[in-house]
Amino acid sequence: MNNSIAFRTLLFKEIRRFTRIWPQTLLPPAITTSLYFLIFGKLMGDRIGPIDGVSYIDYIVPGIILMSVISHSYSNVVSSFYSTKFQRHIEELLVSPVPNWIILTGYVGGGVTRGLLVGIVVTCISMAFTTLSVVNPYLSIGVVFLTALLFSCAGFINAVFADSFDDISIIPNFVLTPLSYLGGVFYSVSMLPDIWQKIALGNPILYMINAFRYGLIGLSDIDVYMAVGITTGFVIALFSFCLWLLHKGIGIKS
Repeated sequence: MNNSIAFRTLLFKEIRRFTRIWPQTLLPPAITTSLYFLIFGKLMGDRIGPIDGVSYIDYIVPGIILMSVISHSYSNVVSSFYSTKFQRHIEELLVSPVPNWIILTGYVGGGVTRGLLVGIVVTCISMAFTTLSVVNPYLSIGVVFLTALLFSCAGFINAVFADSFDDISIIPNFVLTPLSYLGGVFYSVSMLPDIWQKIALGNPILYMINAFRYGLIGLSDIDVYMAVGITTGFVIALFSFCLWLLHKGIGIKS
């Protein structure tokens, strides 16, 4: 019962943290994705033409939705947990009788919630530019949830090792953004030369985007079951690593 109260308290704090400043957390992705759909989907899409029999704007919608989920799930946890470290609030949690897994799920739950809300916002924006016909809703929802969970855990790891506010912006700017753009958001991997197709298979975001694209429009460059399996494996590995970091106090206890 006490664990349930602690989890709800942490989760509510995290959700309240980004909803009270929604013009900074939920509005920007709506504006950004509107520009993506307008420029890439409408203005350039008509010139590029269909991909695998699907209009270009329909092809890029899944990738843009998931790209927004990735960035906001990650940024919510990394900024929140590092602020907790910086302001020394983490010490209050560490001396409390709250289990480490409750602390982790509270912060990660906030990141997942923000990622899913942003995903809903971007999906609604996309409906102003095209008509979505979801092929497999269960797969689509499952992939979005796993992706938000995965990058919330990744944001937690970044926050644990960060020593300054500059450190929490390095990974999003120099790792996540390039991997997202190179993960097949705006193109099919089959369009790349053979050597680059093989290199692209080392990008984990590629599997998530293709699995989500298959759930929405029924197209994928790779095996969907393999993509879901790889994503699930990453989630288990990163969540376990986060728990281990909390248990050891690495980057937290001084």
